[in-house]
Amino acid sequence: MGGVCSRKRSQLVDEGDTFQTSPRFSKTSSLKWLLLALPHTNSDVSRKGQGKGSTQCPSLMELCVARVCKDIDKYSSFMMLPRDLSQQIFNELVESNCLTEASLETFRDCTLQDICLGEYPGVKDAWMEVVASQRQSLLSVDISCSEVTDNGIYLLRDCSNMQSLACNYCDQISKHGLGILSGLSNLTSLSLKRSNGVTAEGMRAFASLFNLVNLDLEGCLKIHGSCVHLKDLKKLESLNLRYCNNVVDSDIKYLSDLTNLKELQLSCCRITDLGVSYLRGLSKLTHLNLEGCPVTAACLEVISGLASLVLLNLNRCGIYDEGCENFEGLKKLKVLNLGFNYITDACLVHLKELINLESLNLDSCKIGDEGLSHLKGLVLLQSLELSDTEVGSNGLQHLSGLRNLQSINLSFTFVTDIGMKKISALNSLESVNLDNHQITDVGLAALTSLTGLTHLDLFGARITDYGTNCFRYFKNLQSLEVCGGSITDAGVNNIKDLKALTLLNLSHNVNLTDKTLELISGLTALASLNVSNSRVSNAGLRHLKDLQNLRSLSLDSSRVTASEMKKLQATTLPYLISVRPE
Repeated sequence: MGGVCSRKRSQLVDEGDTFQTSPRFSKTSSLKWLLLALPHTNSDVSRKGQGKGSTQCPSLMELCVARVCKDIDKYSSFMMLPRDLSQQIFNELVESNCLTEASLETFRDCTLQDICLGEYPGVKDAWMEVVASQRQSLLSVDISCSEVTDNGIYLLRDCSNMQSLACNYCDQISKHGLGILSGLSNLTSLSLKRSNGVTAEGMRAFASLFNLVNLDLEGCLKIHGSCVHLKDLKKLESLNLRYCNNVVDSDIKYLSDLTNLKELQLSCCRITDLGVSYLRGLSKLTHLNLEGCPVTAACLEVISGLASLVLLNLNRCGIYDEGCENFEGLKKLKVLNLGFNYITDACLVHLKELINLESLNLDSCKIGDEGLSHLKGLVLLQSLELSDTEVGSNGLQHLSGLRNLQSINLSFTFVTDIGMKKISALNSLESVNLDNHQITDVGLAALTSLTGLTHLDLFGARITDYGTNCFRYFKNLQSLEVCGGSITDAGVNNIKDLKALTLLNLSHNVNLTDKTLELISGLTALASLNVSNSRVSNAGLRHLKDLQNLRSLSLDSSRVTASEMKKLQATTLPYLISVRPE
């Protein structure tokens, strides 16, 4: 569904200022018209206050907008209303999914500035007539995922002041339709994700868009050879070519003079070290994504000269240790992704000076205990990914001083219970992923000092009822997965007081019964619950009646039948989106 447009109610004038300072209100009778439309009895329109369950009186503007939206079928045109008011009514109709082709007609010639209909159902060429009727007032349009064709795009030709246009996933717009863009010279933002119309020929329309700052062509598969049309867009700061798998080194050559580029997304393109060499002069570049590109460590010499880099993604690039000394020059780096490469501890030696790092991904690298000693000085580190590495318990002692850690993933490593005790010193840790570890109760006990944990994944751990006593220390947990252990209903008794939980996965604990559902019935914040591979039966479903926030429920391989699940969804939990068995 479409969201609220860029100029939300909170950004518009308050009703307290509106009637005193806005000349549009003082020169029109529209306010009196709206006041007459207000109910004379208590309105059911209200705003939630700060306190739980409290309300406060809605503003006069909110009352007006709500009433008009409720009676939208009574009006034929809002052209006489002030622009701010008609914009708010339009936004509210979109947000509440109440805008129809008929009600859209009331906004013809209303000088709206923002038409945000991204993912809104039913948008087609006929709607574009009203959109285009805003003419010079129109500043932004989002018709992503719509059925608009070239004919609908042509209607925008007179909206020459438009600054932002998003036509993502619009597969009925061809290169011919994109031709109209050449006349929209004030565009600063253009997004055409996965558009079939963005071909080498279609991109000719971009050549005259000299004011473009942001261009998103993610997933456009026909643009090879057309980057030449971007070479004169000197104001461009952000360019997204992710998943454009036909983009090669020769295309990147035309980006070398775009010296204002700050963000460049090239993941899954066919860029080699030669292509990276064309980026040498982009001194303002702060974000560079080369994930999945067939580059080698040889490209790191060029990258080391991009001193402004804050984020560098080299995930799945086949990098070896040779050339890793070039990381030392990237002093401003905050995010470094080296996952699924062939680097070893020898590479980590060159990361110890990157003292501004906040996130480091070493997933599936050949990193061992000794390598972690080089991370001791990265005291700003908040997230550390060590999944599927050769790190053991001896290496974890090197992390004890990283007090700002919020997330650490040790899944598929050689971590032992002794190693987990080393992590317990990281008191500010907020998220730990331990899936598929053979962590036992002893290892879990070593984590009890991490009282700030919000996410804990113990998939595959050997946790027993005794170990679940540790969960009492994790009062802030929002997500808990403890699957494949030996937990019974007695162990779930130690989970029932974790009131912040929104996700709970207890699957593959085969001895859980209906008593488990009774115990967790007070976890009313739960949005996702999985008790698959258990002894839960149809009779236990009655305990779920208070979990009104539940959107996903999985009870596969249990004693619950599909028919009872459908009955639960239809009667007790109408907001469930995903149910299994189904």
